Amino acid sequence: MARPTRYATRICLAVTVLAALGILIGILTGEVIYPVALLVPAVVYEVYRTEGASTTWASWLLAVLTVALIVVTVFRISYDLSELFGTDRFDIVGEQVPLGDVSVVFPVAMAALGVVLFTRTRGIYTRWLAAVIFGTSAAVVWMTAPGLLGDLLRRVGLT
Repeated sequence: MARPTRYATRICLAVTVLAALGILIGILTGEVIYPVALLVPAVVYEVYRTEGASTTWASWLLAVLTVALIVVTVFRISYDLSELFGTDRFDIVGEQVPLGDVSVVFPVAMAALGVVLFTRTRGIYTRWLAAVIFGTSAAVVWMTAPGLLGDLLRRVGLT
């Protein structure tokens, strides 16, 4: 059953403003926690709005990655995932994500999930939220590993 859309435009607009504010504060301070923390409302609303099996799965994985990125950022955890998996790339819902430090891999994976959600959802609000999630994740990638942003944008066909 479709979720109510009575306040969806207002909610999406509010989470977009929060995400943009987070990006701005993050860039000005050089702290990744701001865009990630202010992305949480968009992720929560995306989890609420998604309905299909693959999109629900992707949105919940996105929520887990967001919480994990907050933990990694707050506690300044650094761990190279390529050592754990024994490879330099990992497949996340059909997208090849380069492995490295968790502070870079998590936002890249979040951006990939944003693309998955955008392409697999039909509703305007879930697509809106997916675009906000992708944009904020791309900003976090740019803040943590500027060289990877070009690769990420090429993968989704934006360059």
